Amino acid sequence: MSLRLANARIVDAFGERRGDVCVEGGKITDDAPCDATVDVWGMVVTPALVDMHCHLRDPGYPLKETMESGMRAAVAGGFGTLCAMANTLPVIRTPEQVMANEKKARALGLCTLVQAAAAGVDLKDETPTDYEALSKATRVISNDGKTIFSDAFMRRLLEASAQYGFIISTHCQPEREIVARDLKLLREVGGRLHIGHISARETLEMIENAKAEGLKLTCEVTPHHLFGFDNDYKVNPPLRHKEDVRALIGGVKRGVIDCLATDHAPHTPEDKRAGMAGISNFDYALGVFTRVFRENDIPLTTLSRMASYTPSGLLGTGCGRVAPGESADLLLFDPDAAWTIRKRAMRSLSHNTPFAGRRVRGRVLAVMLRGEVVYRAGEKNATDG
Repeated sequence: MSLRLANARIVDAFGERRGDVCVEGGKITDDAPCDATVDVWGMVVTPALVDMHCHLRDPGYPLKETMESGMRAAVAGGFGTLCAMANTLPVIRTPEQVMANEKKARALGLCTLVQAAAAGVDLKDETPTDYEALSKATRVISNDGKTIFSDAFMRRLLEASAQYGFIISTHCQPEREIVARDLKLLREVGGRLHIGHISARETLEMIENAKAEGLKLTCEVTPHHLFGFDNDYKVNPPLRHKEDVRALIGGVKRGVIDCLATDHAPHTPEDKRAGMAGISNFDYALGVFTRVFRENDIPLTTLSRMASYTPSGLLGTGCGRVAPGESADLLLFDPDAAWTIRKRAMRSLSHNTPFAGRRVRGRVLAVMLRGEVVYRAGEKNATDG
């Protein structure tokens, strides 16, 4: 069946316009007669969000999150594609494990999963995994959750990324020192470096200087590092100071920061009481981004570029534009709607957040993936169980 979303405010990385979006056979089609029409006057139709960095805890940690619970929260938050890190139990380190998790995701019929694989056996920077074999199964290799301290290991990983074409997603603690080391190695040997969850003004400055030199790399920022500061809530890297938040927002405006990513990292209440780092934010990440962007006069086209088009290109998922022939992975949302983050309303199994009670902006109304509606606000549907 073909469907027309009529009178939409269409937003993607390439601009904003008023018009209709037609969907048939899982694709966006040229304007043509459709079997059904839904008038979405005034609402934004934009590509579904693509998350470069999250933790689904699957396999191995069902009390924290399962793939299904995480994806139900993600689609309700506007996400269509997730890149999940490899710090599972067992650690995902083989092509067979990558493919098994992606097969499990396809069976759920929710988000598209790009499963990252570990750079080192057991997430250690000692014994490398099989980079050549893994590069045929995934675009992303990462020890995220653990820092690669060995210079020799990181050098070899960068060399392998250049040779086999995968992206290295890094976890840098201490942030400034490890980012400086990685940029130095990138200058020496090249490679495909993606710096995860930057949080500090000095880090941004190093990245901006490196890009000005002509170094090829990408980086990401999370909603909590654009929204929270001077708060001791345990996340890695920590929430910094107000001047760091201002600097990161400036980096978004100047195009230094490439991607918006959640680093959704669910934990049980017992884990958090024991001091484990992590935040759950699939449910409200778009609300944070929309509020921060509006308050700082950053257009929705930039949000779409950073949260859909650029990460889609890095992950090779082939979405991120509202144009004929593109995959009908679409988000319908009201950017003007203000609402309050409530723990009891979160769909993730984990409700660990310091932002309960905070007001955000931008309510998800519906999400369509591969031409099928997988979430519709206010109705019992695929995301409500």
